[in-house]
Amino acid sequence: MQREGPPLETLTRRLAECPADFLAAPRIGGTGTVVVAAVVADLLRELGGQPADWQVEAFTTRKPKADRNRLSTVLVASWLLHDPWFREGGEWAEPALALLAGGLREAAGATAADKFVSDPDRREELARLCLRELGLRPAGETTAQAQDRLTTLSAAERARVVAAARQAEERAAAIREAMRRREIEEANAKAMRE
Repeated sequence: MQREGPPLETLTRRLAECPADFLAAPRIGGTGTVVVAAVVADLLRELGGQPADWQVEAFTTRKPKADRNRLSTVLVASWLLHDPWFREGGEWAEPALALLAGGLREAAGATAADKFVSDPDRREELARLCLRELGLRPAGETTAQAQDRLTTLSAAERARVVAAARQAEERAAAIREAMRRREIEEANAKAMRE
């Protein structure tokens, strides 16, 4: 996040204007309409890269249940990264491939892809996530501000916090139960001694 990127408002507006084609079902096996590997390959060329076939194989799958939302999120992020700011730089193909191939998995696991278009907070989250994965921060923000805001917005981070709180409560309940049993055992032992 050392380099300043485009204004966040430009990216969130672009996400809000995402065409229906990028929200169509990804082609998985014999179902769906959009061939995600082709979209990614075209994007990478627009960003100055020459993707090899093996590089875009990560966007072809036969596991519809496991990969549908991830591939749909890749499509939405591809639309975002097709912004003129990224295309004019000619240097974003490699980091964009890394983002699309793996950097979106956690976000896609926590949020439905269409929410990255329809929900303002999720649009901001996706825009900030993409910028971070490309080593950028929104124009006009410091690195600390950008990281803090992304952490605040992150649905995946929120899920981690909720899971940690749940585990802590379960541990506390187990400790309370153990203490209750010990008190009962001590009371029984005392009664037997008397």
